[in-house]
Amino acid sequence: MIDNPRKQAILCLHQQGKSAREISRLLAVSRNTVKKIVQEDKEPKATTPLSHLDEKEELIKATFKSAQGNVVRVKEIIKQEHKIEIPYSTLTQYVRAYDLRQKKRIKGHYHFEPGEEMQHDTSPHKVMIGGTLKTAQCAALIFSYSRLLYVQYYPRFTRFEAKIFLRAALVAMQGACGRCVIDNTNVVLAAGSGADAVIASEMQAFSRMFNFEFYAHAVGDPNRKGRIERPFYYVETNFLTGRRFQSWDDLNAQALNWCENVANAKEKRILGMSPKAAFVMEKNRLIPLPKDIPLIYEHYQRIIDSQGYINFESNRYSAPENLIGTLVDVYKYSDCIEIFYRNVCLGSHERALDQRNARITNKAHHPSIYRRAHRKLACEEERLLLGHDETLDVYLSQIKKHVRGRGVRQFKRLLDLKRTYPSLAFMRAIEQAQLYGLYDMNRLEELVIKFVSGDYFNL
Repeated sequence: MIDNPRKQAILCLHQQGKSAREISRLLAVSRNTVKKIVQEDKEPKATTPLSHLDEKEELIKATFKSAQGNVVRVKEIIKQEHKIEIPYSTLTQYVRAYDLRQKKRIKGHYHFEPGEEMQHDTSPHKVMIGGTLKTAQCAALIFSYSRLLYVQYYPRFTRFEAKIFLRAALVAMQGACGRCVIDNTNVVLAAGSGADAVIASEMQAFSRMFNFEFYAHAVGDPNRKGRIERPFYYVETNFLTGRRFQSWDDLNAQALNWCENVANAKEKRILGMSPKAAFVMEKNRLIPLPKDIPLIYEHYQRIIDSQGYINFESNRYSAPENLIGTLVDVYKYSDCIEIFYRNVCLGSHERALDQRNARITNKAHHPSIYRRAHRKLACEEERLLLGHDETLDVYLSQIKKHVRGRGVRQFKRLLDLKRTYPSLAFMRAIEQAQLYGLYDMNRLEELVIKFVSGDYFNL
């Protein structure tokens, strides 16, 4: 079989006017082979197996674009809308032959020194929390040299959550790299993109606290932060698969445990060791943490509404009812909010992270609302009177039915009478008062005095 370079040489010599005999002698091939190759070159080329689709070229290309490159949908759309049946294998062959798919670009290779760069990004994941499938924002930070990974989940991801996450990640990793590569997200950027990106002032202040700089890669160049892109697939297919979580705290606790014992402990082929082992060599090259790392918080001001609540993040949190209409300071932390008035803390509430229109109430803030719940509770005086005599117990229960509230004032007066007068006279007065339905403490005392005077004095 004649290879392609010799065929090309035969055709080139033939075009130069060489005879078949001379070409045969120069290239050491038979004259019949030379004549056959020359003859095949002169014959018109046979039509390709896909030539019958040339007249449908515009239709196929337009449908391919509208179907976003899904050949199965191209086949279905052409059959439904144009009544044309084209086999799936023929369509895939056509797509390859005419290069309809976007060609993959050559990926770059990046080399990083220890402590030189870290990469940060987020990705939405479907997570089962408390029996409900929720969309959670997976935030991740990775050191480019050692591939040490840190992952956490949030219901939403704003600049506040970004600062909380990066603070926790850098504290856990015991240092920072000099550069943090991000995509062109408005969570960190205030304007621009790539080399022209303008970092938001509050994120710049945060990065200065840890002595690193944010760096945004060019638009359409996700390979620049390929260190962080790949782990998202690993997290989704390894950590989340088959796991159920009770709460957000449970989810993040398990994520940290997975990073520690699986992702960072597994040996990576490209490193020849685990990220933990590589981090030992990188740790001394990291930028040390500042001595004092302040908590991340945000300050707001709210007015306590007529129902004794402040409206914050689409939820309502209780405040003391005696301050209705007052302007108070609200401090938002990662897991709670605190309410202050004139530098005095009025209370702290746990943040309702993934709720809307929820009402979080501290019963101490609204005691009047819960007064009815305490009406059935016995006061101290009633507890001292109960259990000594069955007749007295019945009389006490009747008093509670005929007075407003818990009858604390009546019970105090009754206890004073019991302690002041003799027991026999007191109980005779109770029996007579119960017989006639007498619940006025002044008249009850008159009855007690009447029995006392008859027994102890000759009047």
